[in-house]
Amino acid sequence: MTRHVEYRRIYADAGPDDGVRVLVDRVWPRGLRKDAGAFDVWMKEVAPSTELRRWYGHDPERYGEFRRRYLTELRDPEHQQALRSLTEIADSGPLTLLTASRDVDHSQASVLADRLSGHGGKGHGGGSHR
Repeated sequence: MTRHVEYRRIYADAGPDDGVRVLVDRVWPRGLRKDAGAFDVWMKEVAPSTELRRWYGHDPERYGEFRRRYLTELRDPEHQQALRSLTEIADSGPLTLLTASRDVDHSQASVLADRLSGHGGKGHGGGSHR
């Protein structure tokens, strides 16, 4: 089954085809008011661990290793439950994964989009973004 999963920055305006908008960052985005309502669900449990996030530091040269480590983390029980919830949302219609990362193509949102779109998490940036 192919799912319609996109990813983009949380600061981008919502589009008419976004479907359910899920924030997938572990920490709250800078400058975003808590009552902004720019998303439907905050699923911080699916985000990379603090240790992995700090190690990565959004360095594109580390992206391949970040991706590998993050896909490994997604197999642990806490991440599995959140991943199942995301899968259920994606199975019911369009899903847009949101992140505060400036480089969305090298973020956990792109890894998750690949994984949820049925690419098995093996590709690079398989989800679309705007």
